[in-house]
Amino acid sequence: MLSTTLPGADWPRREGLKLLIQALGADNMRWVGGAVRDTLLGSEVHDIDCATTLTPDVVIDRCASAGIRTVPTGIDHGTITAILDDGGGAKLTVEVTTIRRDVSTDGRRATVAFAKEWREDAARRDFTINALYAHPETLEIEDYFGGLVDLKTRRVRFIGQARERIAEDHLRILRYYRFQARFGAELDDEAEQACAELAGTLKGLSRERVADELLRLLALPDPGATVLRMFERGVLPVVLPETCKVHIKALHSLIKGESEQAIAGDPIRRLAALLPPSPDVAEGVAARLRLSRAQRARLVSASERLASDAENPQTLAYNLTVPYAVDRLLLLGEDARELATWEPPRFPLKGGEIVARGVAAGPEVARILQTVERQWVAESFPDEARIEAILAEVLAG
Repeated sequence: MLSTTLPGADWPRREGLKLLIQALGADNMRWVGGAVRDTLLGSEVHDIDCATTLTPDVVIDRCASAGIRTVPTGIDHGTITAILDDGGGAKLTVEVTTIRRDVSTDGRRATVAFAKEWREDAARRDFTINALYAHPETLEIEDYFGGLVDLKTRRVRFIGQARERIAEDHLRILRYYRFQARFGAELDDEAEQACAELAGTLKGLSRERVADELLRLLALPDPGATVLRMFERGVLPVVLPETCKVHIKALHSLIKGESEQAIAGDPIRRLAALLPPSPDVAEGVAARLRLSRAQRARLVSASERLASDAENPQTLAYNLTVPYAVDRLLLLGEDARELATWEPPRFPLKGGEIVARGVAAGPEVARILQTVERQWVAESFPDEARIEAILAEVLAG
């Protein structure tokens, strides 16, 4: 086992965490997972997870005695969320999970039992780089499966045999590719082969879990090469059968356009690139992946892109919203930079002003408002004097 010390970082010294350490006892807990891994890489830490030898009921009691509020977010699997005061009215949430070992698995869910040793808990984790533990006071790192070496060489490697670990949880196929896209430089041949051979098992997973992993992959800075590899190895066709090589190329072009125009990549926009530009297809994929209503609407809008959308970007953005317009332009290979900082103007005309001109309140007022607004947009949002002139023309007509 290699040992080192977690390098200097601000998050282990946060006020809320000090109180949690006092409540649970430093020797009963370890920081684990992404916070440790990302600190070693010099990346920003977003989520802090804690593993503990204490059972959930003891964690709850100790936190209550220390004035820490807890929520039993995953108590069936030993997880308690501690909500900590972090100074200045800020809140910090930490997932505290009792160390576990798998008793049985069926590829979708696992039956677990509480463990006694840190190594047992490490052995049930997916990748070596996610099984690094840091003592909360000394910050000494405990590495049971060579994660430090793999992190240094940027290798995403399963703990144990890749096929066995995937058989325990089929979602690990998609997790492997996501972690490979984010951290990997050196490919693991065993993992690549196992993912290809077991790709069909993804069909048995819940659609929400698949969608979550797929979108998290597409949200990474440049997932293009990984997505291509997933396609070539028969993994992507299982979860996204609508995709072909043309769409893989479209994704590469989109990512390049986003980078050149300094526009943040968006996973729904990138998903649209992997699909034919058909609203029916977009609706079907959104339903199958059980996307949220907002995600579905954005995906469908992107699928409705037309070459004529590029003729007047501001009009497009006014009618659709800026994000939707940016999606369409980028997917068409057009320049969307002028919209990145553009604020759509507010149509200043009100119904009361039309009523004051002698039009009876009712549907006719709404019709006139819409007519004037359409002309105002067509003329690229002229000033109020021109709006008055347009209104006069409409009323005269």
